[in-house]
Formats: sequence, C-alpha cells, structure tokens
Amino acid sequence: MNKSILIIAPLMLAMGLAGGYWLAGSKQNGVQTNANPEQRKILFYRNPMNPSVTSPVPTKDSMGMDYVPVYAEQDKPKTRKILFYRSPMNPSVTSPTPAKDSMGMDYVPVYSEDGDNSDAPAGTVKIDSDTLQSIGVRTTAAIKATLSHTVRAVGRIAYDEERMVHLHPKTEGWIEKLHVDKTGQWVEKNTDLLSIYSPQLVASQQEYILALNNLKALENSPIKDIRQGAEGLVRSSRERLKLLDVPAHQMRELQRNQKVKKSLHIHAPEGGIVMKIGAREGQFVTPATEIYMIADLSKVWVYANIYEYELPWVKEGDAVEMQLAGVPGKTFEGHLAYIYPYAEAKTRTIKVRLVFDNTELLLKPDMFADVTIYAGLQVDAVVIPSEAVIRSGARNQVFVVREPGKFEPRLVTLGLASNGKVSVLKGLNVGETVVTSSQFLIDSESKLREATAKMMQSTSTKSKAAEFINQQDMSDHSNMKNMDIPDHSNMKNMDIPDHSNMKNMDMSDHSNMKNMDMSDHSNMRNRDMSDHSNMKNRDSNTEMKND
Repeated sequence: MNKSILIIAPLMLAMGLAGGYWLAGSKQNGVQTNANPEQRKILFYRNPMNPSVTSPVPTKDSMGMDYVPVYAEQDKPKTRKILFYRSPMNPSVTSPTPAKDSMGMDYVPVYSEDGDNSDAPAGTVKIDSDTLQSIGVRTTAAIKATLSHTVRAVGRIAYDEERMVHLHPKTEGWIEKLHVDKTGQWVEKNTDLLSIYSPQLVASQQEYILALNNLKALENSPIKDIRQGAEGLVRSSRERLKLLDVPAHQMRELQRNQKVKKSLHIHAPEGGIVMKIGAREGQFVTPATEIYMIADLSKVWVYANIYEYELPWVKEGDAVEMQLAGVPGKTFEGHLAYIYPYAEAKTRTIKVRLVFDNTELLLKPDMFADVTIYAGLQVDAVVIPSEAVIRSGARNQVFVVREPGKFEPRLVTLGLASNGKVSVLKGLNVGETVVTSSQFLIDSESKLREATAKMMQSTSTKSKAAEFINQQDMSDHSNMKNMDIPDHSNMKNMDIPDHSNMKNMDMSDHSNMKNMDMSDHSNMRNRDMSDHSNMKNRDSNTEMKND
C-alpha cells in the first residue's frame, strides 16, 4: 500500500506541473491575442448575417448578435470614386446622389475605373475581355492604300449627232425620180439620191450658157474692162449653180455641151444609213422640206445616268466597257466623252455621254446596255472599312482602341468611298486600330460615360465657382474689418470733444432753464396771490350787496 502511494504521488505531481505549465502558456497566448485587437484600429462594425450592413459604433442586430469589428489591417477598403448612381431597371436613368426608383429599389453606384486616366477624352469606355468576346467585338487597323472606283449604270444607244445629215432642197421644184427610196438603206458619199425639176435651176443654167457665149465673143476685145466684165459674169453664174447644189459633173457637162437640162441630180453629202425619207416622186418640195435624214453609224453615242455620290469619281476620258443582251459574249470598249453640266430633276442623276466604235454595225440606236465606267481618279489616303464609321447625320465617329479593352470615341472627316472602304481625311492616323463590329453597343455606353463626365464637370465648375465666391467674400470681410478699425478710432476721437461740448451745453442749458423756471414760478405765485386777493374782495363786495 505504501509502495503504491509512493509511486502514484510523484506521477501525479509531474502531471500537475505539466498541466499547470500548459495552462499558463495558453493564458499568456490568450492575453497576447486579446491585446492585438486593442492595438489595431477599428474601421467600422459589420453585421455578421449581412456584410453590406455596417455601423460606426458597436451594436447588435435584430437577432441579438454582436456586429463584427473590421480592422484596418484586416479589410482595407478600396478607395474608388463613385461617379453617379444608376437605376437598376433602366440604366439610362442616372442620379448624382443616392436615390430610389418608383419600385423602391436603390440606385446602383457606378465607380470610376481602376487606373482611370483623367486625360482620356470624354466617353472613353473600358470593357473586360469576357464581355468583348460575348458581344463579338472585331477590330482592324487603318492602312495607307489607293482607292479606285467602278461605276455601273444602264446606258441607251443613240445616234452620233456629229454624223447625222438632214437633206433639204435649195430651191422649189418637183421630184421626178427617187433613186434611193427605202429607209435603212446604206448609201455612200456622193450617191445619186434623186432628180428634181426646178424652174430656177433651168434659168440659172441658161444664164450660165449666155455668160459663156458672151465671154467667148469678147475674149479678144482690145478693151480690158469689157473682157473683165465678161469673165466676172461667167464666175457669178457658175457660183449661183454651186450654191443651188448642182453637182460638179453636171456643171462640166453643161459647160461642154451648153445644153440646158430639165432636171438636176442631188447627191448624198455623207455616207450612212437612210433613217428617214420625207418626199416621194412627183411631190412638190420647198427648202423647208426634209427629203432625207442620213446617219453614219460607224460611231455611236451611249447615254448613261450616274448618281450624285459617284460624280466626284468620274472625269472625261475614263475607260468604259459595255455589254448588250442582244450581243452576248462580246464586250465593247469606249470612253467617257462628256459630262453634262446639269442634273435630271426627276431622277436626281447626272447624264454622261459615252462614245463607241461600231464598225460591225452591231450597236443599234435605242438599244439598252450595261455600262461599266472605270474611274481614272485614284486617291492615296488613310483607309478603313465603311462599317467602322458610325454616321449620326451631323458627324462621323469611330472607336479607336487605346489599349486592350479600352476604346476612345473620335470624330473623323471622311473622303471618297469605294468597294466597302472609305478614306479618312482627318482624325485618324495610319496604324491605329478601329472597331468594325458591335460599335453601336460600345457607343451607347460611351454616350452614358460622356454625359456623366459632363455632369461631373458641371458640378465641379459650380463648386469651384462657389469656392471662389466664398474666398472673395472672406477677403471683402477682412478688408471691411481693417477699414472699421481706423474709422472707430476716428469716431472715438471725434466723440470726445463733442460729448464735452454737449455736457457743457447741457449744464448751461439746465442752469438757464432752472433760473427761468424759478422766475416763472415766482411770477406765477405772485400772480396767483393777486388773483386770490381780487377774488376775495369780489366775494366780500357781493355779500355786502346782497345784504
């Protein structure tokens, strides 16, 4: 029994010492742990069930649970500037201060972006990569390129007005014989077209024969003037026949045979196709009668209409190609000869004239054709896709990529456009990247950012103006205070002699008034006494009289 006690007692003692040492260490650590929170600064207290609910002082929630302190080292809040507050149901509705919508929902604060650059233009948008991928944003770089343009239009073939002949007789008469009596017939130059009888032509032939005979009789005259007069008569007679379109071979025959012919021939002045016959055999004609219309179709004109926006591209001399449904598989080549100086009122287009060779006579007047004008004008400029431009009527805008996910709105001045490309005259440099798709989504966000920036700028301007006015008021008050000090001293100095004078004046006045009052009182006393004595005597006399 004693041995067991001796063995158990040291063990219990050792265990007690070990437990005490452990408890002492744990208490020391607990004291140190509890001392640390007292050394750290408490920023605020947070609801353990709803971290968004905070309190600046210790408190309890509705369930009786203590708010958890938030220390400066434990949760250091990010200092982000709140730009404005946005309606959760309608993002276009914003407020500069916290507010609620019609349903009682709190407006959501919108913070400034991390690392936001104040020098960035208003409306600059920053979007994360996931959002960019989800909305399908695509970009491309602005390049230096040469623009050319191709104008396509519908053309109508017409006669070459410079190769058309309208044949009229020079004198009155009757047609005896039509040698060409079918429209569409091809005639060569100087072809005999018809024979005409005209009394004037017969008389002119007779005059010419008489002039020839007269010259033959007087050619040996010794008088020079007579010879010259005969020669002049022959010349004038011959000239008259020429003016009446008498052919040269008939004049030679008339000079040789000296026989008057009843009818004379009229020849084709130019080669071509007879498009119109205005008289028939036996018909009386005058100089107003159009007997033939002949057109040379070896060259034809083609009229085409181009739109106003295509007008800057084309110029005279540009190469033109033409294809016709009536001549499949063949391409005709020509050039642009003239741009008419007016626009068509109904179609708002400008008419141009094209010239084509037609040696094979495949091109018929009034046929329609597909015309392609290859504009010779080429522009060397900064070029971007047309879909990259946001056109709002009054201005043209693109979004330039400043850095990955950051887009800057920029106004640009556009030049000529062709084949889905547009030249930029101002506002964009070579190598800058622009957005080509989903830019309207970015533009909507940019408009909100720009409006917010203007609102914040207006608020800042007003606060600066108020601060300036307060500073002016403070300076004015200080000036007034400084001005008051010498004025008060002057007034004090001015008051001293005035008060003394007033005191002296009061004393003298009071003494005078006292003397006056005393004399007045004595006078009044004497007067009262005399009045009383008089009244006494008057009363005694009355009594005596009554008695």
